[in-house]
Amino acid sequence: MLLEISGLTSHYGRIQALRGVDVEVSEGELVALVGANGAGKTTLLRALSGVQPVTGGGIRFDGQDLAKIPAEKRVELGIAQVPEGRQVFGPMSVEDNLRLGAYRRKGKDVEADIERIYVMFPILKRKRHDAAGTMSGGQQQMLAMGRALMAHPRLLLLDEPSMGLAPLLVGEIFNAVQALKAEGVTIFLVEQNAYAALAIADRGYVLETGGVVMTGTGEELLADERVKQAYLGL
Repeated sequence: MLLEISGLTSHYGRIQALRGVDVEVSEGELVALVGANGAGKTTLLRALSGVQPVTGGGIRFDGQDLAKIPAEKRVELGIAQVPEGRQVFGPMSVEDNLRLGAYRRKGKDVEADIERIYVMFPILKRKRHDAAGTMSGGQQQMLAMGRALMAHPRLLLLDEPSMGLAPLLVGEIFNAVQALKAEGVTIFLVEQNAYAALAIADRGYVLETGGVVMTGTGEELLADERVKQAYLGL
């Protein structure tokens, strides 16, 4: 088990955002977390990254307690997040954004990894000297994913990668996610587009008002009548 979340709670002031969340992610798995806006999905990812305070429960990564490990050290352990809304460094070039993803690393293999990202997302190579802020939302999403991969993550946290994208680009992003899984990258995918997420997930969790209300394989959740009615519009 690579990631074990047990009884996790988190608050914004007096407001409880997470209520005893239990989630497990095995090495090599693609696990999806779906739910409506405000369910606590992004809060959970921020807690895993170390930028959201945890008020109870625990997080273990590869057997190690993350409670007192700061965010930057979690990157060194192998946790990288693609944040909601991309959050690329707009004035900087595409290539400099990628290099920032490897800021904890040294050596010539960084250049080889940049080329690997360019093979995965050819548009980034064509625009490598352009300011990241001039690109479309879909291109920025590819850049945000590439930047996270430059850290050589053992666990990739993807927060709403389809948000605000045209359907054609959503398909392209999810194809890239599947390709990463095929390469053995462990992925925890948070996504409001429940159908797209569960269709490619090994397992999934449904989060409502800060708590897990359902879990199962991606296939099982897609077939569940409650999921169909609440999240798939069926």
